[in-house]
Amino acid sequence: MAELSASRSDPETVGRRAFLRRLAVAAGGAVVESFPGRSRARAAAEQAFQLRAPEPDPKRGGTLRYGVASSPAHFDIHQSGTVANIGAQGPMYDNLIRRDPRDGQTIIPDLAYRWDIAPDGKGYTFHLRSGVRFHDGADFTAEDVKATFSRIIWPPTGIVIPRTPLFSAVSEIRALGPHKVEFRLKEPRPRGFMLSAFASGWNVIVRKKTLEENDYNLRQTPNYPGTGPFRHVSRKKDEVWLMERNPHYWNTPLPYLDRLAVYNFAPFSPELGAALLGGKLDYARIVDTATLRRAQEQPGMTGATYYQSVVDAVWVNTRHKPFGDPRVRRALHLALDRHALIDVVKEAAPYLLGGFVYPFSEWATPRNEMVQRLGYQQDPKPAVEEARRLMAAAGYAAGLRNVDFVVREGASWKLWAVAIQAMLKEALDIETKLRTVQISAFFEETQGGNFDLSIGAIVSTLIDPSDYFNAWYGTDGPQNYSKWHDPAFQKLVTQIDRELDDRRRRALVRQGEAILEHDPPFLPVAWEQLSDAWYTSVKGQQPRHIFGIYDVARWDVAWLDK
Repeated sequence: MAELSASRSDPETVGRRAFLRRLAVAAGGAVVESFPGRSRARAAAEQAFQLRAPEPDPKRGGTLRYGVASSPAHFDIHQSGTVANIGAQGPMYDNLIRRDPRDGQTIIPDLAYRWDIAPDGKGYTFHLRSGVRFHDGADFTAEDVKATFSRIIWPPTGIVIPRTPLFSAVSEIRALGPHKVEFRLKEPRPRGFMLSAFASGWNVIVRKKTLEENDYNLRQTPNYPGTGPFRHVSRKKDEVWLMERNPHYWNTPLPYLDRLAVYNFAPFSPELGAALLGGKLDYARIVDTATLRRAQEQPGMTGATYYQSVVDAVWVNTRHKPFGDPRVRRALHLALDRHALIDVVKEAAPYLLGGFVYPFSEWATPRNEMVQRLGYQQDPKPAVEEARRLMAAAGYAAGLRNVDFVVREGASWKLWAVAIQAMLKEALDIETKLRTVQISAFFEETQGGNFDLSIGAIVSTLIDPSDYFNAWYGTDGPQNYSKWHDPAFQKLVTQIDRELDDRRRRALVRQGEAILEHDPPFLPVAWEQLSDAWYTSVKGQQPRHIFGIYDVARWDVAWLDK
């Protein structure tokens, strides 16, 4: 297979149409299913695709100082949904297949050098590389793939993995020898969806023995062996995680860097910006708007803004009265002035207006239509009038008192919480009590249902609605914090999952969106765009074209021109 070109001439922020065109290459069926010349020797087949830096003549050596959000609350990547894990730990692991780090979207080989899809769409067979070793020296085999995905797909009691719904159609995983593994499906799914699910950066391969020795829970295990380009050296909590080049990495000559030093900073924080602009970091992820602007203006530095796979929202606990009433939830939904909320945090990040579907995806209602809809209009008055009517019809014309409003620690959520508190009071006479908690406590409180309202963010793995419609809105979805359930929506999602025709799927998604608008499982606040900034001496890392920060966290093609 020919190596893909990575030269680009796009503007700083990728346009929606161009982004979707590129994403369609990966998700629409134009993916590598096998390599030509299948009669070649195995060794030749395994070397048919070799990932390299996008620039010619990359230099070897040096330590990259990388600033990324926060320190992980635990170490189990599969159980995580935050960049605090994948940002720091991602460089130590590989996937079955992956997104190309040079464009963030095209699916390419990884530990599987080739794959076949059965004609009936119910079988995915992956041919694995031989001679790959984990950092502890153990051989990588199909049993490790089977153990990894078995835990993801069928988590043991007490283990919650946000990506589990991606593989709901998988009925069996079979190791067909030491270097061949097959996934059997109960019924076919769109192949672009399935390959994207396998390629998710979260689905790193770990040793079967590692899982067995830790009772299938890696939360308290900071250094478990991977096969990735970097291996663990040391970790100083809340400060820095040091890694060194894996000298036995299967994809020679990667990585180019000798060392990677991962520093922890709060996202959008002045401290992160100061560390970068002061020369203490080479690359900073999730900088505030002011830092991005200064980096783009300063010689020898640059930056970029890109789409992120996250919605920021307010969850409404349907098990607490009166929030089980759809009229009350829609009233809260309509009471938010989203244009004002986006303006409140514009110095942190350029958030996007949107509802319950990714606003820059082909599935979404176009913006020119969205801004005509109640709850998204520039003038909030018509939406507030309808919200008051709904509250009166539900028996709460006089408003509500002592509403427990949990706020995830972070600059944007704290700003939003204060603004939303004021909006709910003014529009609906709802009085809330803000309760700010750290990230680990936020997930405990929210997942445990210990709130009336709760503001934070959730991540999807894919841009395809079959992912987040199940994970965020599904009755048993791992990120359905509101414990929302709508039988008509559940039936519709099953149809969306099974539908192989894109046109019919889009029509079904629009039907689902209409249900969500009138019976909201949460209150969408805004959809994230993020910004990175770095010194131009950092090469091989180009975030302008990516969707989210979770598939391009390995740093294997990065190098330093200094």
